[in-house]
Amino acid sequence: MSEEKGLTIIEQKQVAFYGDEVLAVQTKDGSVFIPVRPICDLLGVDWSAQRRRINRDPVLSEEIKSVVIAVADSYRTINREVLSLPLDYISGFLFGIDANRVKPELRERLIRYQRECYKVLAEAFQEGRLTTDPSFDDLLKQANSDVVEAYQIAQAIMKLARNQIMLESRLDDHGRTLEDHGRRLETIEADMHQEDRYISESQATQISQAVKTIAIALGKQTGRNEFGATWGEFYRKFGVSKYRYLPAAKFEEALAWLNEFYQSLTGETPF
Repeated sequence: MSEEKGLTIIEQKQVAFYGDEVLAVQTKDGSVFIPVRPICDLLGVDWSAQRRRINRDPVLSEEIKSVVIAVADSYRTINREVLSLPLDYISGFLFGIDANRVKPELRERLIRYQRECYKVLAEAFQEGRLTTDPSFDDLLKQANSDVVEAYQIAQAIMKLARNQIMLESRLDDHGRTLEDHGRRLETIEADMHQEDRYISESQATQISQAVKTIAIALGKQTGRNEFGATWGEFYRKFGVSKYRYLPAAKFEEALAWLNEFYQSLTGETPF
């Protein structure tokens, strides 16, 4: 089992999920990890048995990591190492729990976790949402257009602020500041749905196919599912939360970057 010590977190959240609080943390490289034992406790399943299952699993055993979290008691806050899985793999862990073998009163909760937990945890970091609100999308459709526009602008500003914090923590020198400001402006324009500012459907398809091809090639080298990691690299490189929000002016640059990425992995002619 690959348990790496020293993975330091930069953000720790208790994410509300249908009355439960699920702990999630983010490391310096932007990866999101979910401590596994607290989930086992919430679902009423034996942690020792689940840890043995993780150790037997050829995929999960390679992905489990030890991360340091802050735990508060009545007197102080201490750091504690806990075994955690990357967000992309938490669904795989949950689907390995047989709903027919848990206590009847917890069965519905487990099924809800299997169906929705990944989405809510991902949104807590990527979209700024910290709670589940199943009816909100319907309410948004019924709201006044001015209110909807104000909400969209607020969401864009929230994403902009968070992206800026993350970017500034990784800057190596002040020379990249102007480039970062340009990227921030392009992202907020895309989020405000100015369709002439971001890539077309045809261009989006080219980007998607290129990323999938790279992920497959990378996966052959690492033996792991690399789709999440490849998309993560793309999003960080171009400062967007969705590839369809890539500014049209950045399309050729993005395609060139993907070509270089693929050629560095395979040595073959780019797309």
